[in-house]
Amino acid sequence: MERVTSADGTTIAYDRLGTGAPLILVSGATADRRADAQLAAALAETYTVYNYDRRGRGDSTDTLPFAVEREIEDISALLDAAAHDGGGAAAVVGLSSGAALAGRAAAVLPLRGLVMWEPPFMTDDAGLARAREYTTNLNARLEAGDLDGALTTFLRYVGLPEEAIDGSRQESFWEAGVRVAPTLAYDNAAMGGDSVVPADVFGRITAPTLVLAGGVSPDFLPAAARAVAHAVPDARMNILEGQTHNVDPSAFAEAVRGFLGA
Repeated sequence: MERVTSADGTTIAYDRLGTGAPLILVSGATADRRADAQLAAALAETYTVYNYDRRGRGDSTDTLPFAVEREIEDISALLDAAAHDGGGAAAVVGLSSGAALAGRAAAVLPLRGLVMWEPPFMTDDAGLARAREYTTNLNARLEAGDLDGALTTFLRYVGLPEEAIDGSRQESFWEAGVRVAPTLAYDNAAMGGDSVVPADVFGRITAPTLVLAGGVSPDFLPAAARAVAHAVPDARMNILEGQTHNVDPSAFAEAVRGFLGA
């Protein structure tokens, strides 16, 4: 494990693995670098991967008050670390809501390339209404200090059945999820709080961009990927056939290599 200090003094922990051009892996909601270890290992067959704990997770610290700009500064600090290591400009790969954060970072930071995996924006009225309701409920739980309720609210929003949520309470995942529940607000902020594609922000991205979605993912995720690709100048959009939101590491790494090269 290595560490870098962000602009506001927050310590960001990361694993550096592999050799080749640098690549920063940005996790989605509730995930830390351990959750993405298999993806990082697959990408490390080609790249030097910086697999980090987003602030408030794993071995990273946190500093309040939160703003999305602080997480962009964290990515900037990792870009500086990669440059200091002699790797030059890095690519950024974002997963799920981490893809939304990666896109916001790409709008203001110089990147070698950007890959976004299934940013979960909504493109229909029903989905947008669900997103607004989720934001209201999540904020209420967090303001009340009800971390268990915040995690439950998130799992319901992403479609986990009640029986699966109840079963998760008996697993080690639950304790870890409750511990990072405050950071659900961070992901929701990266999504804009309303899950509308931020076309004005993404329109400022200049890095070569690939947006990916799974062929057997829920329909709203490929629809979101298409909308994001439309918002980013000259972006490409591909479907990985047979893949769900929990993408196979080898298939994902192959798609990234096909776009970014070695």
